[in-house]
Parts: sequence; structure tokens; C-alpha cells
Amino acid sequence: MSSKPLPHRPLAYENRDFLASDDARPLRILAEYLGPLATFRREHIRETIVFFGSARLTPGGPMGRYYADARELARLVTAWSKSLSSRVHRYIVCTGGGGGIMEAANRGASEAGGRTIGLNIGLPHEQAPNQYVTRSLSFEFRYFFMRKLWFAHLARALIVFPGGFGTLDEMTEFLTLAQTRKLDRPMKILLYGPDYWKEILNFDALIRHGMISPEDAELFEYVDEPQAALRILQTGFEVESEVAAPDFAGSRCEGAAPTGLQAASDDSPPASSADR
Repeated sequence: MSSKPLPHRPLAYENRDFLASDDARPLRILAEYLGPLATFRREHIRETIVFFGSARLTPGGPMGRYYADARELARLVTAWSKSLSSRVHRYIVCTGGGGGIMEAANRGASEAGGRTIGLNIGLPHEQAPNQYVTRSLSFEFRYFFMRKLWFAHLARALIVFPGGFGTLDEMTEFLTLAQTRKLDRPMKILLYGPDYWKEILNFDALIRHGMISPEDAELFEYVDEPQAALRILQTGFEVESEVAAPDFAGSRCEGAAPTGLQAASDDSPPASSADR
């Protein structure tokens, strides 16, 4: 009597039901680290200039001038980036990939003929990537904290345009990283539109109540004009030797030396602290 062989079960990493399950959450998190890392290595993206701001701003709206300024500043940053002599892509405009200020920045970079990154995330009200993101540098995230990791660890500067809860969350995350020096290199933080920011955030009150130190107010600068913002960026970055792309900022640990994707040639795979 012959018996039929059992059907083959799918391999675990090809089992979509398993990959979508709670048990596979660590794999999904790891994939949102390794997937972008592989892309940034392949595309030779060394570091980024991150633009944050509201998805609700439109060119013709009451705060439309910020859309125009973000677009122009991204164009200027990208033109400057393209003028640098380098085997890797430096100071690439990076956004959350959606509309509003994000669209404006990706648009300005695209109009300058440069590459531009979009780190999109799935939301209950679907946020689709805007049309100006470079297709090979368009990413979709499930987890906010993994998206923030990629904002933070490649960024050499953050430019924060007017925004709401999401923008405030991202801005304070970066200010905390700068305040605690958790990253092993300095990062410029520019608050674009002092009239807006000084109205909704009272840093002087935080200092007066002892919630932050007076020196913490030096972690950021106000700026209100694209050319002025570009000058701050250009004067803040030293000429550096070529290192691997991506130039992944290491995390500082008490009693340990900084680690990161550093001190490797462009032709060798960089080693991160996660590889050790």
C-alpha cells in the first residue's frame, strides 16, 4: 500500500504568515536595519542632510513660503553636494518621503539633478512616497524607531521646518541625542522659521525652570533664509578623508570607544558595532 508524500512546508523565511506574526517581529526589525544598510552601501551614500517639517504645508497655503524655502534650500544643498570631489555621495537630502515640507525638499534636490532619500512609513491614513524621491532610495518602514535610526545615524545636519507632533517628536529626539552626546560626532540642528518656533516652544522657560541647562540652547540655531542656512552648513563641516559609505555614526557607551562604520576603504565592507 503506497502512501502519498506529505506536501512540502515553506521555508520559515518564505512563510508570509509567519513573517507577519508576533513571533517574527525581531526579524522584521532586523530587516529594517539590514535592508536600508545594504542599499546605502550599494548606492555609496555616505551622509545626509535631514529635512523635517509638516506634511500639511502646501505651496499655496497660509504658510506656503516655508514650502518654497525648503525647496530652495534643498536645491542649494544638492548643488553644493554635487560640487564636492568625492567617490561617494555626500550631504544627500533626506526626508520622511511624504508630502508638504518633505515633498518640497525632495523636489528641490531633484530639480538640482541630485539623488534624494525618502524614509516613508505606513500610517493609518496612508502616506505615499512623493514623486521626487529617487526610486532606488525610497524606503518603506513599519517601525518608527527603525526609521528614526536611519534619520539619525547618517545625518550631519538637521533642518527643522514648522510642523506638528511628528516634527516635534523627531526634533526633540535629535536634541536629546545631541544633549547626551550619544552619537560620536556633532550634528548641526537648524530651526527654520524663528517666528514659528519661538511662539510654540519656550526654551527660555525650560532654562528658567531648570529643565535644561543654559548651554543646551547652543545645541541649535535659528535660521530664516535658505542662503543663510547653507552658509551655516558649509562652514560647519571640515574637509574629511574618504571613508566607507555609509558613514554610520557610532553610539557612545560609558567606558567604551566609539564604534561605527568607519576606518574602512570604499572597496571593503564597513563594520558596525552591530557586526561585533
